[in-house]
Amino acid sequence: MKRGVALTTNEAKKKAGVEDPARYADLFSALGTEARLRIVRLLLSAHPKGLVVGEIQTELDIPNSTLSHHLEKLRHEGLVTVRREGTYLRYAANTETLRELLGFLYAECCTRSRAVSSREVVWREGRSQRS
Repeated sequence: MKRGVALTTNEAKKKAGVEDPARYADLFSALGTEARLRIVRLLLSAHPKGLVVGEIQTELDIPNSTLSHHLEKLRHEGLVTVRREGTYLRYAANTETLRELLGFLYAECCTRSRAVSSREVVWREGRSQRS
């Protein structure tokens, strides 16, 4: 798809994989805790390099066993990737999965129903605001 070319509703749904809403429910569920949402936001701020577990733990002050549980859940759902670097594990946000998740929302709110015009949404200081 070329940048700036509008998709039809069906094209947007197909691209976003809307035919499988259960997958997106699982992704939202994985993001549905404060700790996991904070982890993903932190990893997005460190994109594309990502962070090793100790850096995540230091930044978010989450106990190691709890952090491991949250990272595994995010990895299992494909929201983060992990690679071994010697004795360290480096995690990074999986921007492709996050792009799909945003596409799922976009297909309904901004194309078919036009509940929200994509031109109305402006990001400021970490939150969405209507202009």
